[in-house]
Amino acid sequence: MKIPVIKKLVETQSIEALMAAEAAILEEQELQIEVEGEDEGEQLTHVLAAVWILNQMHHQQVDFKTALREYTQKVRTSIS
Repeated sequence: MKIPVIKKLVETQSIEALMAAEAAILEEQELQIEVEGEDEGEQLTHVLAAVWILNQMHHQQVDFKTALREYTQKVRTSIS
């Protein structure tokens, strides 16, 4: 998971475009947007993170940094 890649997706893509990218990755189809990542797994991680963060920003009325912090805390909790 690379934070700069997630930030770029949040700043440049809509939720709809990101969800389409998620579906394309899962169906092993060509992406319509550029998503950096070493493999499809990392690309999917970046897309899912960006969708989650955009949803938080919209529904909770928080800024990117706050939503990112909440996401990384959620990931840390799930790993430990």
